[in-house]
Amino acid sequence: MKLHTLRTDRSTRAGFSLAELMVVIVILGLIATIVVPNLLDRFTFAQREKAKIDIGALDNAIDTFALENNGKYPESLEILVTPDENGRTYLKGQTTVPLDPWKNPYQYEAGVSGGAPKIISFGKDGQPGGEGDDADIDSLSIRNEGKN
Repeated sequence: MKLHTLRTDRSTRAGFSLAELMVVIVILGLIATIVVPNLLDRFTFAQREKAKIDIGALDNAIDTFALENNGKYPESLEILVTPDENGRTYLKGQTTVPLDPWKNPYQYEAGVSGGAPKIISFGKDGQPGGEGDDADIDSLSIRNEGKN
């Protein structure tokens, strides 16, 4: 008889009450409202930084091309990944021109009147101009950041 009473007591104590579950759900919701926006901000920051790194690598490859071709800049970015007679490319380890972090092609403007060429990512929206996540990132601005 004692054994039966012991089992009944255990079954009434097992599990969580509805109030306890609601408290846990509220706490998880509060944590999510704090953590998720921070993660999204970090993700956006990482995408913009990756675009800057890609543009820097493309810019260096363009400079190398110009040094080896009497100061003449390439007509397109594809030239940087086209193997020369020795099988060497200017953009090491790449067989195609990379896309920006938003899966759009980088834009290339050859130097006007002998000026430096410009490599551009149009940001998240893929359109010229914009602010915040949609703002353009370009090689000339990145070079100027390094001077400050």
